[in-house]
Amino acid sequence: MGDTWTAAPSAAQRARSVLAAAWSCAVTAQGAREEFVGAHTVAGDGRVRLRLPGDSALRTAAIRAPRGEPSAVLEFADVAPVPVRRRVRARLWLAGRFATEGQDLVLHPTRVVLSRTSGAVVVGIEEYASAAPDPLALAEAHLLTHLADAHPDAVERLTRLVGPDSLHGAVRVRPLAVDRHGLTLRVERARTHGDVRLVFHAPADDLGALSERMHALLARASARVCPRALQRQRTDRDG
Repeated sequence: MGDTWTAAPSAAQRARSVLAAAWSCAVTAQGAREEFVGAHTVAGDGRVRLRLPGDSALRTAAIRAPRGEPSAVLEFADVAPVPVRRRVRARLWLAGRFATEGQDLVLHPTRVVLSRTSGAVVVGIEEYASAAPDPLALAEAHLLTHLADAHPDAVERLTRLVGPDSLHGAVRVRPLAVDRHGLTLRVERARTHGDVRLVFHAPADDLGALSERMHALLARASARVCPRALQRQRTDRDG
């Protein structure tokens, strides 16, 4: 499958990135389930603060529960900003206890589970609390949509770094994810799909560094011939 790509965020870092970039969440507590948009913020240690409307069933459950600390589960979905098959890249669940702080509810996590296409993993609480989101997490959506919409030629060129087995039967290749360690492409076939990761030669901790890393990938790609699978696909479209 071409070069061997290994560098990637840890599960704890990935969990914190999902949490940092998420705009909505679903909350289940004391038999009540509600979904909120733009209602949560995240503390440095991973506690989640919810600012709820006064008529929220969750607020009522928190007030009536013993010690004002009902058990709760928060769910966050990580959705690819670029339209691809199966856009949900990961789901994050935080289980813990709610505490009331003024008008807000604050979840103190006691269990963290991250589910990706490769499977679900339980993230250690101490590791989760000390991890930081990827520095590109908040910019990722804009970066990927710009790459897909404004530079489809660059995406096609990057497929030259992908092994021919991974491109066999490909009908479309789209940028799926980017983080400080690398870029992930989704290769879609008629009935299936797969992901290929292209790792940067060094981590990119800001947008300036990311630009340099992407140019380095494109330079490597330009030195390689176009994959036959995509050559045939392009010829078929042109015909």
